[in-house]
Amino acid sequence: MIVGSTKEDLSLEKRISITPETAKNIINLGLQICIEHDYATHIGIQDEEYKSIGVEIKNSSKDVLNNCNLLVKVNCPSDEEISNLKDKTILIGMLNPSKNKNKFKEIAKKNINIFSLELLPRITRAQSMDVLSSQSNLAGYRAVVDSIYEFEKAIPMRMTAAGTVPAAKVLVIGAGVAGLQAIATAKRL
Repeated sequence: MIVGSTKEDLSLEKRISITPETAKNIINLGLQICIEHDYATHIGIQDEEYKSIGVEIKNSSKDVLNNCNLLVKVNCPSDEEISNLKDKTILIGMLNPSKNKNKFKEIAKKNINIFSLELLPRITRAQSMDVLSSQSNLAGYRAVVDSIYEFEKAIPMRMTAAGTVPAAKVLVIGAGVAGLQAIATAKRL
């Protein structure tokens, strides 16, 4: 089995599906990996890092799609990638079926097995495959950091000889994964 991954649309997505660390784990399972040339250079990972652990680098996304049996993507493949997918390929990613209905119709015509990770049940056994909590956690952290930047005043209480600046009050709406992380970040600040 060959696992493949192509570059994401960088105007929409900076994340990647396969890091060198995850590539090692996949290869240790006895699978092969192929990725597109300059797959992760935008986040500082060069092709040589992948080559050194046994990942095959292809010149184009079409070459990857022609060689892989399993395609992993962060987001739904482009229309061009869908047209180049082989029949009976396995597609795994955050595919957002409600937003990509037309793409799903095209994928279904090709007898592709689809696994949309954001639809996995959020249960203990599936925790290692949870793609939502980690991103929500980062979103909660980032929301507070960005809010404080916009606030442009001191956040923690400051006591000086000239007087005291009281701590800012932060309101977090929602107590899901993102909200809990936002509360924790605001408290630490």
